[in-house]
Formats: sequence, structure tokens, C-alpha cells
Amino acid sequence: MRFTGFIAALGIGLLSAGQAAADKLSLNEVSNYLNGIRTAASDFTQINGDGTISTGELALSRPGKMRFDYNPPEQALVMAGRGTVVIIDKKVGGVPETYPLNQTPLSIILAQNVNLAQQGMVVGHSFDGTATTVTARDPRRPEYGTIQMKFTDNPVELKQWVVTDQNGQTTTVVLGALQKQELPNSLFNIDRAVAEAN
Repeated sequence: MRFTGFIAALGIGLLSAGQAAADKLSLNEVSNYLNGIRTAASDFTQINGDGTISTGELALSRPGKMRFDYNPPEQALVMAGRGTVVIIDKKVGGVPETYPLNQTPLSIILAQNVNLAQQGMVVGHSFDGTATTVTARDPRRPEYGTIQMKFTDNPVELKQWVVTDQNGQTTTVVLGALQKQELPNSLFNIDRAVAEAN
């Protein structure tokens, strides 16, 4: 698997047949939900732009930190922290790839204060009868792509994100269930992860 740009996106979870009728979530409701997440984790299945599929474990610590541990046969780790995205591919070895976090749509979710109602951020806001979809971009850096997030309500849950990067490549990740839980700070230590990879 080749990592180009930032490859992570949260994906659709399955809805139970007995779920109550959903309502379209407002941008304020979605922002409040994201701001209420501090530390959380989930397993995921990632659908890459070339159609290949990867699986792994996701952990996040808002603001600013995220970690994707990929299962074999992949030997990859993607981390966000200190304003940087770091991609470590043990198959390739050598120096990890790095990208500024503010040049990826992921920065919207990991911001200190998520405010989807600010002018120019949301370019799509729809409801399909079961889930609310919000497509957003950084209004200061629209050239770096979009993130399309899908939420169910009652309770509000993030079920999907699809990242479209500046080259038009899309990546989708399917979450098992994003569970709020305490996570150690060491999990997001980029220097330690790089040292262990080497």
C-alpha cells in the first residue's frame, strides 16, 4: 500500500433495523458533538482511492491528535500531532513522510473549537432519512480538499468521513463504533513512535 497525501477518513457504520426515525442535525449540533469528544477509539476498515482495503485501530485525542494503527499485512502507522501528520511505513523504511496538518481536511475535526457554522466552511449539508451528511473545508485553505462526515442521531454519532484531497483522491474509513474512553498521552507521542519503528 502506498501512502500519498493524508489517507485517513472515517467510514459508514451499519444502522440497526430498529433505529428510531432520525432528524437532520443542525450544524451547531454537529459542532457541539465533535467538541464534546476528547479521547476516543474505534476499529476501522479503510477503502483507499485505488479500491484496496485496509483495517486497523483508530485513536484520537482532541484537540490536534490522532493515530491510525494498520493491521497486517500493512506495516503502517499514521499519526497527527504538533500540527503535523506523520506517515510511517515499516515496509519502506527510511524517514517518515510528514505533512502539515492544516493542509489536510482532518484539521477541521481536530481543531480546538469546531465551528461548522462559520462562513465558507460547509459546502454541503443534507439528510437522507437516516443520517445527516456535512461536507466541509477550511475556508482559509479550500485548495486542500474537503471532508464529508456522516452522522446519525439519538444519540449523535459520527459514522463516516470521506476525505477528498487536493488531487481529487478520496479515502473512506468505516468505523466499528467510536467509543469515548480514556487514552494514555504516550499513545500520541510521535517521537516515540518513530523511534520504535526504526
